[in-house]
Amino acid sequence: MKFAVSLVLTALLSFAAGLYLGWWSLAIAAFVVAICIPQKPWQNWLAGFLGLFLLWGGLATWIDIRNLHILSGKVANIIPLGGSTMLLILITAFAGALVAGFAALTGSYVRKK
Repeated sequence: MKFAVSLVLTALLSFAAGLYLGWWSLAIAAFVVAICIPQKPWQNWLAGFLGLFLLWGGLATWIDIRNLHILSGKVANIIPLGGSTMLLILITAFAGALVAGFAALTGSYVRKK
């Protein structure tokens, strides 16, 4: 139950913080959630990782569908992805997820001290 709450809370706080701050605010949100909800370090890392992976993957997919894959297609051609928009979305989600996962892991270790 703590894991699911931590995952959802990380995604919601990251979304809300992202409306007013930069992309880096996701790390602050994951860090704060990991401090507030005590779990094992690997569970905090996974909750932060999955919460942001689902959030950024969903947001990137939604934006991509809304603009008919125009921007992501052009970016996927610039970066050597063979024009694959889905691969670009997965890389985007993975990058945000790594930041949030390690921020949550840091929060977990700070809580232990």
